Amino acid sequence: METARNRTPLKRHLSVSMSEQLSTPTPMSVHLKQPSGWGSLDEQRACWERKRRRAARELVETEQRYSEQLELVTTYFVEILKAKGTLRQDIRAAIFSSIKSIHAVNQSLLSHLEDGKFGPGFDEFCPHLYHYTAYANNMENAVKVLQVQVSKNKAFARFKRLQESRPEFRGLTLEELLPLPLQRIHQYKHFLRDLTENTTPDKVEFQQLARAVKAVSAVSQHIQDRAHSHRNQLHMLRVQKSLKGRKTKVLAPGRWYIREGWLSVVAPKGEEVKPKMFFLFSDVLLMTKPCHPLHPTNSDKFECQSLYPLGECIVDKVFGHTRSQGGLISLTFEREKLLLMSSDQEDINDWYRSLSSATGQLKSRNTVVHKKDPLTRRPLRPTEEASCLGNGETAAASSPGASSGRKRNLGEGEEREQAAHPNSQHSLPESQAVSSKRIRLAESPQEPQPTASSCTIL
Repeated sequence: METARNRTPLKRHLSVSMSEQLSTPTPMSVHLKQPSGWGSLDEQRACWERKRRRAARELVETEQRYSEQLELVTTYFVEILKAKGTLRQDIRAAIFSSIKSIHAVNQSLLSHLEDGKFGPGFDEFCPHLYHYTAYANNMENAVKVLQVQVSKNKAFARFKRLQESRPEFRGLTLEELLPLPLQRIHQYKHFLRDLTENTTPDKVEFQQLARAVKAVSAVSQHIQDRAHSHRNQLHMLRVQKSLKGRKTKVLAPGRWYIREGWLSVVAPKGEEVKPKMFFLFSDVLLMTKPCHPLHPTNSDKFECQSLYPLGECIVDKVFGHTRSQGGLISLTFEREKLLLMSSDQEDINDWYRSLSSATGQLKSRNTVVHKKDPLTRRPLRPTEEASCLGNGETAAASSPGASSGRKRNLGEGEEREQAAHPNSQHSLPESQAVSSKRIRLAESPQEPQPTASSCTIL
């Protein structure tokens, strides 16, 4: 009995605690039971401030290093070459472009960043981003001119080696220093995004940083597009040089290189499977075969066999859907069908994705949405003109000038209708059109109206 009496308070305590847990929580209980990971608003702001300070510190440190590297180029190359006259002015401009202006702009930006004025600093920096755009547009030409001068101008090549051996360069070459402004623009974009995301929107600096993110991102995208176009141009030139002869023109405006590789072509009549070299572009598929290895001049080149347009191509995967070895792709063109095979499962899947993407983009680009032109609707005739047509003789006798004007307008309207609706009744001969109008007017009930030429019979 004592044990039972001792157990009853424990049961009551357990039942009370369970009922408290199942009851509706109050705001105080929610606050007390809140997980430790859910910080308060002050903790969240403190976290944002820590991230902001870390991004700001990295931005200032990298900006100081970047400014030092720009100063190396401007001091030890641009200024000294100008003083010695080793290179002509046009060659110096072709190699270094606007790097001196970029250095001056970034010196001003660095002073703002070191003072902690990130918003005002980039607000003053963004209007000068056109120096970076001009530098990016000239980058390809600068690399070419520099290569020519290093190979042909011995004095400049000796001067370049001497300057790069200085301890300030830390083993960097001029070829490695010239692309730094383009790389720095991409770094600015990431730093600015981190600063903007960790700045409260009610501050004035938030608006300044947001504008800077938009401006720098536009220049960064322009630089990426230029680099992508340059890489594509190099691929196209390489493929063109690897082809035998000059009949096949790979270089074409708007054409993009996608990929290349070996694939086996399955013959339709059960012949031997032959490996071919394929070059896939954005609008065509080029099939080639290697030249004879003993050819005196073209042993390392390919001979073009077929050039297939991808505009009307249908891509299907015959087999290779599972994890089996290899696969087979079917390409259906307007007058021919190709079966391409590979023993590499990953390779055939990549080819299938590339071909499907290229054909899909071409078809979506060639799709034209036709909209109905509201100007081609048939004009509505007022009832007054229809009644005038019924009393043509009276109208002609009363006002010949107005009648001729109406006829001219009606004739022009019928010509427009005939051009817009060639299958309508206005394309019929004139006699049938007039008769159909008279029939419609005769069918409609009209009340007789007295005219001026009517007479009374006594």
